Amino acid sequence: MTHSSAETMIAAPALAGVLVLVVGPSGAGKDALMDAARRALAEDRRFRFARRLITRPALAGAEDHDSCDEAGFVTARARGELALSWAAHGLDYGIPVRELAGLAMGQVVIANISRGAIRAAEALAERVVVVEITAPAAVLAKRLAARGRESEADIAARLSREAPLTTERAELRRIVNDRTITEGAADLLDLLRASAEPV
Repeated sequence: MTHSSAETMIAAPALAGVLVLVVGPSGAGKDALMDAARRALAEDRRFRFARRLITRPALAGAEDHDSCDEAGFVTARARGELALSWAAHGLDYGIPVRELAGLAMGQVVIANISRGAIRAAEALAERVVVVEITAPAAVLAKRLAARGRESEADIAARLSREAPLTTERAELRRIVNDRTITEGAADLLDLLRASAEPV
C-alpha cells in the first residue's frame, strides 16, 4: 500500500547535528557518489549514513537497505518508527527514527531521499543541508539509455518533468556530476566535511 505524499512522524527538537539530504534525478550518479563518500568516511564518527527501509528485496549490487513487505511498512509507520516516509516508483521508502539518533550527538547524518520529501524532512533538524546531485540533460539521457530500461521517448519525457529544486529553509548545494566518480565524490566529501564544521 503506497501513499502519495511524504510524511514526517516525529516533532523536530532543536538538535545539535546536521541533517544532509541527498537528492537527484535518475542518471545523475547519486548512488555511486554516496557509496564512494560512505567508504571514505567509514572511520570518521562525525558522519552517519542513514539506512533506508524499502518495500523491495535486497539485490546484489544495489543499495544496502532494510527490506519489508507493504504490510510491515504500514505497521512501522503507524508505530511511529519512521521519521520520514514517501512513495516512488511503486515502492515505499522510509528513514527510521533510529537512523537520526546521531543528530542529538552532533553527528552529520546523511539521508538519500526523494525531492518530494524535502519539505517534510526540513522539520527533522535545526540545520538541514540539501545536496542536489545532477548532470546536464544530455549526460542524464546517455546514462539512462545505457541502462536499457526505458525508450528514448520515455527518457525525454522523464527529463522534461525535472523542475528546478527549491527549499523552504534548508541550505541548498549542488554538484554537477559530469566527470568521473572520483571527482564527483571529492566534491560531495568536501560538502559533507564542511557541514561538520561549526557555523
